[in-house]
Amino acid sequence: MISKYLGIDSDYIIIGLAAVLLILVILTIVNIVQMRKLKKRYRIFMSGKDAKTLEDILTTRLDQVDSLIASNKKNEQSIQQIFNTMKYTFQKVGLIKYDAFNEMGGKLSFSLALLDQKNDGFIINAMHSREGCYTYIKEIIDGNSIIQLAEEEKEALNMAMDSGKK
Repeated sequence: MISKYLGIDSDYIIIGLAAVLLILVILTIVNIVQMRKLKKRYRIFMSGKDAKTLEDILTTRLDQVDSLIASNKKNEQSIQQIFNTMKYTFQKVGLIKYDAFNEMGGKLSFSLALLDQKNDGFIINAMHSREGCYTYIKEIIDGNSIIQLAEEEKEALNMAMDSGKK
């Protein structure tokens, strides 16, 4: 009756329905095979190893994760403490060797600048002569000295400040 109303032969309807049925049977078989594989994997997963239950394994892993989180937090605190301490350590160094007096050779005199992150620190100037060695120290605050710097001391200071830019 529908075939007469639509003007389609009933043989075509039966062939179409058979094709749809065949496709559904194939899809059902594929789903059954996939379900069997999934059930097999699930049974293996739930059985555990060496008679251990899945709950024991998960509890152990969660304890390990908690331990790692605590260790990570402790490491972050330690690293922050190291960074805070590093601000006040001498990180920048400048060294200039020179001959303080013309009669001396070998560049036995030197100016050594040691600075922290904020360019605070000191310059040690050691002048070597035949009579002895004279050592002077000058305080550096924010890359500057209150006391006049000698040329070699300025070079050492500039070298130290430039070494922190790398």
